[in-house]
Amino acid sequence: MMKLTRLNGNSFTLNASMIEQVQSLPDTTITLTSGKKLLVKDSEADVSDLVTDYYKQIGLNGKFYKAGDVSE
Repeated sequence: MMKLTRLNGNSFTLNASMIEQVQSLPDTTITLTSGKKLLVKDSEADVSDLVTDYYKQIGLNGKFYKAGDVSE
């Protein structure tokens, strides 16, 4: 989970695994896997860092493999 700030200043917590895409349009727009779009004050780089930190916390950073890869 990651804490973000809406454009109106209200903070909220988002499940990072629900993020499909992050864009700067110029406001940072987060598209969820459901198709819903969220506008936040946080920069695209900050959101990316928060997602990376989240995956590190739960032990998934660097643990994605191509289908069929059984080398580990």
